Amino acid sequence: MNKQNGTFPEPGTIQFERLLPGPAARIWDYLTKSELKAKWLSAGDVVPRVGGKIEFRFRHNDLSEAVDPIPEKYKHMEDGMYFEGRVTAWDPPRLLRYTWGEESGEESEVTYELIPATDNKILLRLTHRRLGHDPAVLISVASGWHTHLGILSDRLENKEPEGFWSVHSRLEEVYKKQILNI
Repeated sequence: MNKQNGTFPEPGTIQFERLLPGPAARIWDYLTKSELKAKWLSAGDVVPRVGGKIEFRFRHNDLSEAVDPIPEKYKHMEDGMYFEGRVTAWDPPRLLRYTWGEESGEESEVTYELIPATDNKILLRLTHRRLGHDPAVLISVASGWHTHLGILSDRLENKEPEGFWSVHSRLEEVYKKQILNI
């Protein structure tokens, strides 16, 4: 699993970069096709155009074969979670941006940029903006994306990922220290 921590380039924004095995079209499919998106993030259709609906059907325990109990504070997600967003940028296989419906009802925004690198590698830059300033939200979102991107990397490299919740719990401690400066 890739261990690169996310950065906070501005308040309410987290950004990750991962060097992934290409080609870009393959990674794009993992971002946009429900059956592949379900292997690392969430199932759900993506209507392939600006203004199109994007669905998220999260089932975190389905992301790995590992037996991985859900932490108590996330028990509300045990049977899955569903929300929708809207595609705001669609430029295959280079740029995908969409709204992300937060539980608070406030929309944030996720951007994926796929940038050619070297040796059939693609740099994926993920930026999640408009997250607000609540440290608990930032810690959870940073840990979530870091875990999901590790699973994506494992899937692209044909490796079985670790269980989502055990990795997420470890990363929450890392991001708690980073965000709270403790």
